Amino acid sequence: MSFSLLILAACSLEPPEWAKPKKKGNLENIKIGLSVSTLNNPFFVSLKNGVVKEAKKQGMDVVIVDAQNDSAKQVNDVEDLLQQGVDVLLINPTDSAAISTAVQSANNIGIPVVTLDRSADKGKVETLVASDNVKGGEMAADYIVEKLGEGAKVAELEGTPGASATRERGKGFHNVADQKLDVAAKQSADFDRTKGLNVMENLLQGNSDIKAVFAHNDEMALGAIQAINSSGRDVLVVGFDGNEDAVNAVKEGKLAATVAQQPELIGELAVKAASDVLKGKKVEENIAAPLKLMTQE
Repeated sequence: MSFSLLILAACSLEPPEWAKPKKKGNLENIKIGLSVSTLNNPFFVSLKNGVVKEAKKQGMDVVIVDAQNDSAKQVNDVEDLLQQGVDVLLINPTDSAAISTAVQSANNIGIPVVTLDRSADKGKVETLVASDNVKGGEMAADYIVEKLGEGAKVAELEGTPGASATRERGKGFHNVADQKLDVAAKQSADFDRTKGLNVMENLLQGNSDIKAVFAHNDEMALGAIQAINSSGRDVLVVGFDGNEDAVNAVKEGKLAATVAQQPELIGELAVKAASDVLKGKKVEENIAAPLKLMTQE
């Protein structure tokens, strides 16, 4: 009896036939599962568009799910994609730690995983396609030093706690700022424009001598500008991403600068990497999309 139960338990771990990955090299009727942290952010809409365009070019289908910045929802979304029998997963994590269980679920049934913009802390990921967030943070700090000189008092609007982009952009910024600037205040605004506005209002009230702000993304930077304008203060703001609203704000002189990524290119490169993995080719552990500091000059 015990032996029979062990055999049955072992069989139950075997994924159903439709959920098993295709043999490497077979790229017919490929279905990509794309999980995006939020489609309420222009940056991730562009990233999604890059995936869809390249997948269409390669004759692949894409099933898209929006986590709405909810890490628990994202894990459930990915599990649903696995149940639908996707051949490869492209994941833009809301939280790099929380998504690990979903990555491991994919690993258990042999579905390859590619992460976009943010990494996963655990589980096997074939490659991370992203900009060099550490370098971008350094670029932002260097620009503030160039404009205001060493020792200027600055504030930092941090992204979602737990996201690798938050850690990396903050690390790069502090690599320079801790030596050449005075970081008087920092607080998370979860990569959100409205929260960026509210947090910036609070920071301005408590820090009358802030001369610059580095926001971990453009949405928070644009929210910060609203708060600064309402206060009548003159504060230099630097964002990160290079989304359309931010680029326009730079052109109009409202936003001093943004560390511009190429989200559509990230999506395109992720699909190309997924295609290579499905063909059995080796891909780099990290695939970098170039960054550019956009200013009015």
